[in-house]
Amino acid sequence: MAETLSDFQVPHPGAGLVFLDHHINRYSTRRGCRTTIPLSMHLKHSDHEHGPPIVPVTFILEEPEMLTGTKQTEWTLMGGEHESVLELAMEHGINIEHACGGVCACSTCHVYVEQGMASLTEATEAEDDRVEEAPGIQRNSRLSCQCEIRGTGPIIIRVPAWNRNAVKEIPH
Repeated sequence: MAETLSDFQVPHPGAGLVFLDHHINRYSTRRGCRTTIPLSMHLKHSDHEHGPPIVPVTFILEEPEMLTGTKQTEWTLMGGEHESVLELAMEHGINIEHACGGVCACSTCHVYVEQGMASLTEATEAEDDRVEEAPGIQRNSRLSCQCEIRGTGPIIIRVPAWNRNAVKEIPH
C-alpha cells in the first residue's frame, strides 16, 4: 500500500505512467525525470446561457507559470453575463484551482477582486462561509466559482501565488 501520494501512479497524456509528488505540482517518470505538468481538473459549468463576451476581465497572476505554463502575468479576456470568473479563466487556459469542481464546497479558487465588484453577483452566505477558510483573506476576497458577471466591467481579478492545490485530480 502506498504511504504517501508520491507513491501513486497515474496516467498522464503525453507522459505515460507518472508518479505524483504531493508536495508540488510535479511528476516523475520511471526514469526519474521530473517536470512541472498542468493536470486538468473537472469544472461544473453553469446551467444557464452566457451572454455575448462583451465584459473586459483582466486576470493578474502572481505565479503565472503554475497557472498557465507561461510567464505572462496579465491576461485580458472578454466575459459574458452569467459566466463565472472561474469558467472564463479555465476556458482560456488559466488553471485556477477548484478542488470541489466549482460548487462552493472549498476555498481553493479564492481570488481578489481588485476592480469591478459591482459588476459581479453579490457573495452568498455559503460563499462567505467558505472564503473565511481561505488563507490571506481580504475585504475583496471572493471565490471565483461564485462570482458571476452581471455588469459591464471592467473587472480586475488577482490570483494569489498560493492559489494551487498540491495534487489535482484527473477526471475519469
